[in-house]
Amino acid sequence: MDKNTIIRFEHVTKQYDDDPPVLDDVSFEIERGKFYTLLGPSGCGKTTILRLIAGFTEPTEGNIYFNGKVINNVPPNQRQVNTVFQDYALFPHLNVFENVAFGLRIKKMKESEIEVKVKEALRFVNLEGYENREINEMSGGQRQRVAIARAIVNEPEVLLLDEPLSALDLKLRTEMQYELRELQRRLGITFIFVTHDQEEALAMSDEIFVLNKGKIQQSGTPTDIYDEPINRFVAEFIGESNIVPGKMIKDFLVEFAGKQFECVDQGFHPNEPVEIVIRPEDLEITKRDHGKLQVRVDSLLFRGVHYEICCYDQDGNEWLVHSTKKVGVGDEIGLHFDPEAIHVMRLGETEEEFEKRLGAYHEVNHEK
Repeated sequence: MDKNTIIRFEHVTKQYDDDPPVLDDVSFEIERGKFYTLLGPSGCGKTTILRLIAGFTEPTEGNIYFNGKVINNVPPNQRQVNTVFQDYALFPHLNVFENVAFGLRIKKMKESEIEVKVKEALRFVNLEGYENREINEMSGGQRQRVAIARAIVNEPEVLLLDEPLSALDLKLRTEMQYELRELQRRLGITFIFVTHDQEEALAMSDEIFVLNKGKIQQSGTPTDIYDEPINRFVAEFIGESNIVPGKMIKDFLVEFAGKQFECVDQGFHPNEPVEIVIRPEDLEITKRDHGKLQVRVDSLLFRGVHYEICCYDQDGNEWLVHSTKKVGVGDEIGLHFDPEAIHVMRLGETEEEFEKRLGAYHEVNHEK
């Protein structure tokens, strides 16, 4: 195992009784010092992964490694991991200082050391001077920072965050996204963050794992996940997408909506049925005859920074457009897009199959 790898899941399955597996043969690696996000709908298995790492539950099958050692049966208090829960789990009868100091007192640390460590942790989360403040006097964002200070004061190698921003209002939530990201950079430790909010994941993460029904659908950087979704689930879950049926004529040439277009994809079979993804912001409104597609405007909504325009082409395909240009309902317009805006997906392809296909294609090219 690479020395930069701090956590590794090796064919891990978690199942309760005879129910379908919550996690189904999951394998991945976490590198130290990065911000990871587990993203997916409710019940996809992301919180289960957090609980397995923390030691609150054990895998049914497979192994979990921490710094190269199997930790399947290691109790939570012996793992270099701390968790920030969704409800923060703060003690309402203790003030800020005592909440942060709680774990250190359990370890029977000297009072002088506790004071130094608590003040340092509060400084990290911008709560200097709040030591004597009661928890019920703190705002939602301040309570979250207290929970993070209580976690980092124990100097964990990994910090687990289980949807800690879900209870905050939109403005505070956005502010805390920046604060958490900056905190992770300053601390230099590994953060594993759970959310079902796509924008949150894209804004904060070094790498994202997209989960569905107990399996990792795709992993990669936010840019990779957004620009190159592996399948329909990822394309629809991460942002908004136009997805239409198509046919891969040959390398760099695809057909959809009754026309053929140049693209940048390769490695498919000739005339293979595929699905086409084009993001709404990659469609440019033009005059009808100047567009690669001709569509009729069906509806128009103003979203503040752009108009959300719903259109239909002559084949009945729906096209969602994000544009600062205003058009009228019923107008016939053209849509222009670059070859790079077209993303071609093989039907039902997994991430592993995608990587094998590209690898095989590049090997053939190299031999030629």
